[in-house]
Amino acid sequence: MTLEHFAALIEASGAKKDDSGFFASPEGKVLTLYVSSGSATLSVQRIEAVRQEQGLVHAKTKKGELFVLSLQDVFAGAVEETQGSTRKAGFV
Repeated sequence: MTLEHFAALIEASGAKKDDSGFFASPEGKVLTLYVSSGSATLSVQRIEAVRQEQGLVHAKTKKGELFVLSLQDVFAGAVEETQGSTRKAGFV
């Protein structure tokens, strides 16, 4: 991923920079980053804040996990709307 691609992803998410230098997504939006290195692939989902520093991307998830990824290994990103819990108890 290039810096321009990363900046476009941040802009599309509507994220704003917080005091710690992370771009935090607004309430109701999360990011997914798709990473590939060699023959291994990884998708990091439900990201609520990201920070790009030199050749690295720091991604904080809703679960409190922190991923540190190589920017050049990230090949795509998605902005998703969260809709809360839509499951209903019992049979529908």
